[in-house]
Amino acid sequence: MNTKHLVAWAVTFVVLLVIDMIWLGVVAKGMYQEAMGDLMSPKPRLAFAAVFYLIYPIGLLIFAIVPGLAAQGVMRAALMGGLFGLFCYATYDLTNLAVIRNWPLALSFIDIAWGTLVSGVAAAAGAATLRWFATR
Repeated sequence: MNTKHLVAWAVTFVVLLVIDMIWLGVVAKGMYQEAMGDLMSPKPRLAFAAVFYLIYPIGLLIFAIVPGLAAQGVMRAALMGGLFGLFCYATYDLTNLAVIRNWPLALSFIDIAWGTLVSGVAAAAGAATLRWFATR
């Protein structure tokens, strides 16, 4: 990974983290607590969350940002990022629906939609960063 990819990862990481923290910590906090009930831990295990936020942008970079930008630009990277998010979040939520008793169906639809949106936005930010490097 070269410097421009490292910076694109960092931008993707920050955008993903900030937007997701606003969503999870403010906008949808009560919804998740209500829907998950006793399934939700009273305190998040931050080490596992940190691992997710560190590696997920790598996936966006490899599978959405670089190929999307190479193909057609920032919007293509955003679309591919959204699809990456759709597949990743659907894997999580559909697996939970399959194996966890009383996993909330409505929450899964919302979570999949959210993962699609936040992944597309973060991928667009990373792609715009790489495009900026290309013009320098």
